[in-house]
Formats: sequence, structure tokens, C-alpha cells
Amino acid sequence: MIGRLRGTLLVKQAPYLLVDVNGVGYEVDAPMSTFYKLPEQGNEVTLHIHMVVREDSMTLYGFVSEAERSLFRSLVKINGVGARLALTILSGISVDEFAVCVEQQDSASLVRLPGIGKKTAERLIIEMRDRLKDLSLAETTTAAISAGESVDPVQDAVSALIALGYKPPEASRMIRSVSTADAMDSEELIRLALQSAVGS
Repeated sequence: MIGRLRGTLLVKQAPYLLVDVNGVGYEVDAPMSTFYKLPEQGNEVTLHIHMVVREDSMTLYGFVSEAERSLFRSLVKINGVGARLALTILSGISVDEFAVCVEQQDSASLVRLPGIGKKTAERLIIEMRDRLKDLSLAETTTAAISAGESVDPVQDAVSALIALGYKPPEASRMIRSVSTADAMDSEELIRLALQSAVGS
């Protein structure tokens, strides 16, 4: 099993990464919380990996901190929460913020995340209450935050939100609502859009 990758970051297109490790390119899916902390393309990156092997596929999910991977692994064990929904949760809320929601039984904040209904939010709170005690909630960043260049940051941001579960019209509206005349990269647009969605 692959538990960790360290190599050159070749492609960074949310939620997709391509990491070159000694000449072998590994395709990795990652939440936006990890994208915010990635270096520019061409630099070295270290990722904690969760590998899923099925009869017809092998998928790698990457995280910059062990806390994120631990939370992801706990989430996918919950009935009705698959890997995609777990990535969406981690993209819209930090590990510490999620822990606070569970401890305070704040289902309203969880429902604001795409794909999370009232019943799912309540199930998350109930089933994660005990599991959070076993998680390391201290965020350990292994890569410096650095914005990457984008030819069309608005389109990149919209595409990323769609990949995270938002419908195209909603994704476009969210990005337009936070986009300004000032030059903004796609990661900043995505971060602001997700923060706005959770805070609304």
C-alpha cells in the first residue's frame, strides 16, 4: 500500500494532482484544504496518501497533514459518506472547524456544505463524536502556501467547485459573487467562495 509520496508537483488542477516520484507519475485527488498549502508546480511536495483499490481501479487521495488524512479515513467509514463527499467536506471546512461542529452538535454549519443534508449532518455528528478523540487534530503542514499561475482563474475555480459537487450554475454564481476587478488566482477564488458558502 502507498502511504506517502514525495516528489515533484507536475500538475495542480483542483481536485487533481500529478506528482513525479523518480520518473513515475502518480495521479492524486486532494481536497481544497490541501491545495491551499501546495507549492508552485515544479517544486517538491510531500503528501500523506490514502489508497483505495477496487477490482477495476486504484485511486490515491493526498493530504498535506496527517490530521486531514485521519479525518478522511474516519469519514469514509460512515454509511453514506464516500470518498468524494469526504473530499468535499474537507474542502469546505478545516479539521479543527469540523471537530468544533461535532462537539457543539452544530448540524446547521455542516448542512451548508454541498452534498450534506440534515440527516447526513446528524449522522456525522453522532458517529464522529467518539472517533474524533482518536484523531490528531493538530494541523501539520508539510508544504508552504504558494499560489500557482492560471491561464483562466475564474474558469479553473468554477471547474473545481463542480468537481467538488456543486452544480454548474451554482458554481458560476459563487465564483462571480467573490470575483473582483483585482487580479485573483483560482485558489483564492475557490477559498473565498467556499468560505462564503459556509458562512451564509
